[in-house]
Amino acid sequence: MEGSIAEELYSESLKLSKMELGPNPSSSANDKESDSHDVDDLQHEDVPIWDSSDEEVVGSSELDREWQRRHDQFHTHGYREGISAGKEASAQEGFNIGFKQSVLAGYNWGIVRGVTSALASLPDELKEKLIETQEKRNEFKGLYESVHSISTADALRLFNDDFIAKKAQEQSENAEASSHVPGLQEQSSDCSRLENYFGELQSLLSESPALKVHFLVDK
Repeated sequence: MEGSIAEELYSESLKLSKMELGPNPSSSANDKESDSHDVDDLQHEDVPIWDSSDEEVVGSSELDREWQRRHDQFHTHGYREGISAGKEASAQEGFNIGFKQSVLAGYNWGIVRGVTSALASLPDELKEKLIETQEKRNEFKGLYESVHSISTADALRLFNDDFIAKKAQEQSENAEASSHVPGLQEQSSDCSRLENYFGELQSLLSESPALKVHFLVDK
């Protein structure tokens, strides 16, 4: 009797000890749920980190492309402005030099055309009073016809030829002996037809004292 009671008590105590030492299902489930939440949190935390890195790389590449595009744009714009400014400066310098070289010849050519045209338009009675001899009147008429037979384009061509001849003469004077200079000067004088017209007018005016022409620019 006593032995059976002791065995029952022993078995009950053994069951209780096993229950205390055994795993708790609810605790294990809570631990697993906590671990899964931690993993999810880590995953959620990792995603924005990588995403932000990709955005920074993309933004940096876009800035580089934009900077390169702006650089090329301003470089091209500056290059074009530099070419335009250089052309304007060269054109202005060329115009200044050309104007200085041609203004006197153009003025004298205009004087010849203007004076001969004015005389040609006068009545014969007035021409006889201003120009004493028929020979001189014929010379004025011949000068008028010669001058007005030359177009503006031909006059420009003659001036260019005269200018080139003078430049060649200056170069020859620096390279050759002085004994050859008179011949070159005569050749240059023969080529300067525009200057010869002006000289011819001056000669005719000096022989006709009744004609008064004021030259504002000295030759």
